[in-house]
Amino acid sequence: MNKVFLSGNLTRDPEVRYTQSGMAYAKMGIAVTRPYQSKTNEGQPTTDFFNLTAWNKTAEFCGRYLKKGSRVLVEGRIENNNYEDKNGVKHYSVDIRVDNIEFAGSKRRDVDDANNGGDFGGNTGGNDITDDEPEVDVPF
Repeated sequence: MNKVFLSGNLTRDPEVRYTQSGMAYAKMGIAVTRPYQSKTNEGQPTTDFFNLTAWNKTAEFCGRYLKKGSRVLVEGRIENNNYEDKNGVKHYSVDIRVDNIEFAGSKRRDVDDANNGGDFGGNTGGNDITDDEPEVDVPF
């Protein structure tokens, strides 16, 4: 079984591209802090960095709603991507193929980010929050 669950922050904005056949894919990175501390780094938490690749509707979701710094939960699988370039040099990488990705940050923070220039898909359906309106505590 090849199943991975990660919780962390995106290290870069998702980059959405399309294959020649029109399939969307998004590449992004995630930083995951280990919940334990090792003796070698004198009690400091350790952070691991992983490359993520999402496909189809998941890729389009990532491009539309996620950005660098977004806290996310990722479900996926590990994939080895090994190839030899035109100069005969072998390249090895390990990526996480995203099957599912969800917001893990607070909704209040997401609204604040959107009001400060974050890109959450553009049209908010006429429910734009401006600085003139009083702050309302949302029950979810």
